[in-house]
Amino acid sequence: MNDNNQEDLIQEHRPEEIRQRLALAPKRQNISDAVLGGIDGCITTFAVVSGSVGAGFPSSVAVILGFANLFADGFSMAVSNYESSKAEQEFIESIRKSEARHIKLIPEGEREEIRQIFKAKGFDGDLLEEVVSTITADQNRWLDVMLMEEHGLSKSVPKPAMSAAVTFAAFLSVGLIPLIPYIVSTLEMKQQFAASAVLAGTMFFVIGMLKSLAVAKPLIKSGLRTLFTGGAAAAVAYFTAYFLREFFNVSG
Repeated sequence: MNDNNQEDLIQEHRPEEIRQRLALAPKRQNISDAVLGGIDGCITTFAVVSGSVGAGFPSSVAVILGFANLFADGFSMAVSNYESSKAEQEFIESIRKSEARHIKLIPEGEREEIRQIFKAKGFDGDLLEEVVSTITADQNRWLDVMLMEEHGLSKSVPKPAMSAAVTFAAFLSVGLIPLIPYIVSTLEMKQQFAASAVLAGTMFFVIGMLKSLAVAKPLIKSGLRTLFTGGAAAAVAYFTAYFLREFFNVSG
């Protein structure tokens, strides 16, 4: 840790700064949606390109199939992410409603749950009772504690539309890159494929590095891991198409 980082941390942990930060509702991050969409978009289109080359199809076929899969798979993935986030949102809301009903019907039982939760954390005696009284004095605070401590759920409720939009945008923007050599160049097919492979590999590595910045992991290791994953998927597509072409004796 350098002096600048330490000074920033000291500033962020002053009482007023802490008070303001904790007063804000927790923000739900969409990093995972962007990373997942970007990696899957690049893998999808480059796998299609690799499969087309392995099958001996002309460049026009690679472009057509690439764009068809880019939009279809991007839409499908966005919808799937939307439904997943929506289900999570509805689950959290259902648990909150259930706990609110329990508080209304059996408040003493719910207070005892709070008491047991904080007793397990080391609170005891008058201090424990004061904690229980403070938490249960406000129903929203009471529900927040029950969600986190009893059910292991976050107060940060997912936003399905935002998750879907981030996934779709990342899928399209990154997935388009392996197709660029087939759109804007007049290179021969082998050269187009080589350029596409370089661009796809670069994107895999960059996405892996960006992911590592968000989760504080080693840059190079994360980049190489993502590069290997994308490269393996493309290799599977290429060799599958190549062997099927040979098996069925299909001419390019």
